[in-house]
Amino acid sequence: MSDPQEPGFRHLADLDRVVHEPARLAIMAVLYTVESADFVYLLHSTGLTKGNLSSHLMRLEDAAYVIIQKGFRGKIPQTICTLTPAGRQAFQSYRQHLRQAVDSLPTQD
Repeated sequence: MSDPQEPGFRHLADLDRVVHEPARLAIMAVLYTVESADFVYLLHSTGLTKGNLSSHLMRLEDAAYVIIQKGFRGKIPQTICTLTPAGRQAFQSYRQHLRQAVDSLPTQD
């Protein structure tokens, strides 16, 4: 068994827990690749239910990782979501920490 103090394990402990939750990770991954996305696009892209998507978006908004703008397209309500600069940085840092953690784990031959 490996020592839990090895670098790979330390990197895992450093992961941002807001981003690390699978649904929020999926939302952030989608938003990272686009300038902004509406609620329906995120709903279809992530496969989440409306309630789950709303809940996770609120958590990301509370963390200042996402800006949520509500408005109308004609008479139809529309919710637009955008990663903030802090959210973009958090996602980049998450990717880097995860990559370092995985790359530094011992291999079994």
